[in-house]
Amino acid sequence: MAFRLKLVPSETRIDFFRWQFLTFGLSSVLMVGSIICLLVFGLNFGIDFRGGTTIRTESTQAVDVGAYRDALQTLDLGDVAITQVFDPNFDADQHVAQVRISAQDGAESVTPATINAVEAALQQVDPDITFPSVESVGPKVSGELIQTAIYAVLASLVAISIYIWLRFEWQFAIGAIVSLAHDVLITMGVFALFQIKFDLTTIAALLTIVGYSINDTVVVFDRLRENLMKYKKKPLRELMNLSVNETLSRTVMTSGTTLVALIALLVLGGDVIRGFVFAITFGILIGTYSSVYVAKNFVLWLGVKRDWSKKDPKQDASPFSGAEAP
Repeated sequence: MAFRLKLVPSETRIDFFRWQFLTFGLSSVLMVGSIICLLVFGLNFGIDFRGGTTIRTESTQAVDVGAYRDALQTLDLGDVAITQVFDPNFDADQHVAQVRISAQDGAESVTPATINAVEAALQQVDPDITFPSVESVGPKVSGELIQTAIYAVLASLVAISIYIWLRFEWQFAIGAIVSLAHDVLITMGVFALFQIKFDLTTIAALLTIVGYSINDTVVVFDRLRENLMKYKKKPLRELMNLSVNETLSRTVMTSGTTLVALIALLVLGGDVIRGFVFAITFGILIGTYSSVYVAKNFVLWLGVKRDWSKKDPKQDASPFSGAEAP
C-alpha cells in the first residue's frame, strides 16, 4: 500500500464562522494598524525608489560579495546592494559585479567623494578591480518607478476582480478584492513597522502574493458554487463551512510545501533576497488566512444566488434577511 501523507483528516467539520467576529475584527484592526504604520513610519524605500548610484566592477579574480560588503561597511553608506553579474558572453576570467548605493536623505545622488571612497575600499580587497561605468538614478526616475509600481498592483487587483465577477458573481468579486487588499495592505504595514527594505523585488513579491491568494480563494469559491447547485436547501453558512472543510487539505498541503522551500530560502538565502522571500512567506500565511476567514465572510453578508440554473431575483436574497431558497 502506498504511503500517503495527510496533514489534515479526509473529513473535517470545523466551524470557521464560530469566531467570525473575532477573526474579522482582528483583520480590521490589522488593516487600520497597517495604514497607521504607513503614515507614521513610512516605507524604507530601497535604491530603486530613493535614487542612488550603481558602480559596475570588473576583475580577473572571482567576485567575493561578502568581502566587498565587509570592505564597505566602515564607510557608513546606508543601503548598499552588491550583486554578481553573469553573462554567457563573458570571458572565463571576466568577473563582473554591480555595487548599488542609495542616495542619502536630501541628496540628489551619491557624491564623487563617496564614489572614490567606495572604489578605494574595493581596491583594497581586489587590486585588479576596475570600474567600467558609474550610473546614477535621480529622484525623478525613482518617483516614476513608485508610480509604476502602484499602477501595477492596482491593475492586478482590478483585473482579478473582473475575472472573478465574470466567472462567478459580483458578490464573489467583492469578497476576493477585499481579501487581496487585506493581504497587500497588511504585508506593507509589516514592512513599514519593521522598516524592511522596500524595492522593486518587493513589488514582485506583492504581485506573487496576489496571484497565490486569489488562486486559493478561487478554489474555495469554485467548491462553494458546486455545493450551491448540489445542496439547494442547506443554509448558506453551512455550505461555506462545508466548502472550506472540503478544500482544507488542499490548502494546508499547498501552503505547507511552499512554506518549506520559502523558510529554507529565508534562513539560508542571504541578505540579498531576504526581503523578497520574507514578503512572499508572510503573504502566503496572511493570504491563506484571508481565503478562509475574510473572502467568504463578504459573500455571506452580501448573499448569493442559490439556484444557478435559474435567473430569479428572489433567489438573490441575503441569508440575514430571513429569505431562504426552497
